[in-house]
Amino acid sequence: MHLDPDTAMNRYTLDAALRAAGAGVMATDLVVTKKATSAFCPVRPPGHHACRARAMGFCIFNNVAVAARHAIEVHGLERVAIIDFDVHHGNGTEDIFENDEHVVMASIFQHPFYPYSGTDNPAPNMFNVPLAAGSGSREFRAAVTKTWLPALEEFRPEMVFFSAGFDAHAEDDMAMLRFTDGDYGWVTEQVKAIAERHSQGRIVSLLEGGYALSALGRSAVQHVRVLAGLNA
Repeated sequence: MHLDPDTAMNRYTLDAALRAAGAGVMATDLVVTKKATSAFCPVRPPGHHACRARAMGFCIFNNVAVAARHAIEVHGLERVAIIDFDVHHGNGTEDIFENDEHVVMASIFQHPFYPYSGTDNPAPNMFNVPLAAGSGSREFRAAVTKTWLPALEEFRPEMVFFSAGFDAHAEDDMAMLRFTDGDYGWVTEQVKAIAERHSQGRIVSLLEGGYALSALGRSAVQHVRVLAGLNA
C-alpha cells in the first residue's frame, strides 16, 4: 500500500522500520555508555522526511530524531546536534525539533528540490544552507566552514548525530549536486573535531539517501573510516 506517491509499505516494512529506528536507539546507548566510541547504522528505510505525525519521502519513522530524543530524554543530555548532508532537506527532522532548545540542526540540500522546504523562515536552531543544482565541493565546503562549524562551536553539543545521505554525489542521478567521495570524508573530519572538543567524541550516524550503489559504497567508506579513526 502507498502512504504517499513515494512511500510504499508491504508486509515487511513495519519490522524493517522499527529495526531502523531501534538501531539508532541502540547505537546511542552504546556510545553514551562508552561501549563504542562512535557508531554507523546502515539502515533502511531512511528517516529524515518523516514528520511528527506522517510518513513521507521513503521514510516511515524519523530514525535520527528518535535517536536524538532518546539521548535527551533517557540519557539526560541537554545539547545534541544533528548534521544532515543528504541532498534533500530533512523537513521531518526540522518539523520535530524546530525551536527546541536542546537541538541544533545543520544541513545542506539542493534547492529548489523535493521536499521544497527549509528556506522559508527556519527556526533559529536550524542552520540550513540551500545549494543550487550543479553545486559541488567548493560550495559544500564553504557552507560547512562558514555556517555549520561556527554554529556548532557556539552550541557546544554533548553528542552529534549524522543524517548521512550520500545522494548529493556527482554519480547519483536522483539529484543534481556534484559532491565527491572525498567530500564525505572531509565533512566527517570537520564535525568529528567538534565532537572531540565538546562531545567526548560521541557520534552516531544513520544512513539516509544514496541510490548510485558504487558511489554510495565508496562515500560511506570514507565516512566510516573517519568515524573509526582509520583515516590517517
